[in-house]
Parts: sequence; C-alpha cells; structure tokens
Amino acid sequence: MGVEGTLEYFSDLLSSVRKGKKKKKKQIQTVALKVRMDCEGCVQKVKKVVSGVKGVKSVEVDLKQQKVTATGYMEAKKVLEAAKSTKKKVELWPYVPYTLVAHPYVSQAYDKKAPPNMVRKIPNTATINETTIDDKYTILFSDENPNSCSIM
Repeated sequence: MGVEGTLEYFSDLLSSVRKGKKKKKKQIQTVALKVRMDCEGCVQKVKKVVSGVKGVKSVEVDLKQQKVTATGYMEAKKVLEAAKSTKKKVELWPYVPYTLVAHPYVSQAYDKKAPPNMVRKIPNTATINETTIDDKYTILFSDENPNSCSIM
C-alpha cells in the first residue's frame, strides 16, 4: 500500500464519518396563536415580528378571530416567544373543531367566545385510568381476599 492508497483510505474514512453526522431536516409545522389585537396597526406589528422568526415561510392573521397562523420550518416555542415580545396577550390557539372532541358540550369544552363550530381542546375523559381509590374497592371484595365476604 503506497502513499496514494493510504490517502484514499483516510479520505474514505473521513467521508464515512461525515455521512453519519447529517443534519435531520425539520418538518414543516403550523403554529396557531390567539393574540389580542385591536386594529390594523396591531396586525402589521404582530405579522412583522412573527415573520422575522427564523424558518417561518408564511404568516396569516385573522383580526376577527384574533388568530395568527405561522407556517414553516420553525419551533413553536420561538414563534410564541416572538409574539409575546409585542407586549400583546398571547396564547396557543385553544380551539379545535367540535367534531374532534369526544364530548363537545361539557362545561370545560364549551366556550361562548369560541369561533363558530369550534370548542376548547380538552383531554379525552374516556382514556383516564382508574385511580388507586377504585383499586382499593375492587380488591376489598375480591375472591383472593380472605376477609372480603365473611357474612354468609
């Protein structure tokens, strides 16, 4: 193995190391925010600040619903922080279509301020596991408990 073979070996070795450290491509995301805006000046200010975030491709603002939607290759946390820097009241968009919620008319989901056909996003109550209190009662009257039913 001569000098050329050694150089070729090291170049192959270095190129294989570089291939292993490729950056992952970020997925395109859509971030919806509820921002308290009063006029067109507020809309322009929020739109300018949010579009300045690295990775944001487009920004849509709906003054009537108080909604700002940013789309691009960015992190939701950075968009939220940028919107908060405008000194406006900002929160993540809390509403989803009522067809996506299991029980849309429970007190936590129903909101008079929500846009038409939208309700607040709440966790699905059907997926909540039993609590330890429930387990105590089921064990109390099980067949494996010798003191369960002593009255016969």
